[in-house]
Amino acid sequence: MIEIVTAILALLAGGFALVAAVGVLRFPDVLTRMHASSKVGSFAGALALIAAAIDIGHLGAVTRAVFAIGFIFLTAPIGAHLLGRAAAWRGKGGKRR
Repeated sequence: MIEIVTAILALLAGGFALVAAVGVLRFPDVLTRMHASSKVGSFAGALALIAAAIDIGHLGAVTRAVFAIGFIFLTAPIGAHLLGRAAAWRGKGGKRR
């Protein structure tokens, strides 16, 4: 049963990572590409860490996964915000040519 849950979470993580990659390639400007990479990428990373913690099954792995997910959820919005400000400051928020 744990293998099935782990497999489903890992497949969901891969699917969300694929959606983030397609969003980065297909969205027209910097701000929407940044949104796809930070939000969906963070969720995919969290799903992958949850799958790994469930598969390993030790308290230490679960604790490390929780701290890593917290770190991802704290740093991804900050990085996206700084990238957005830099793009707006440089005037790169428009459409691709």
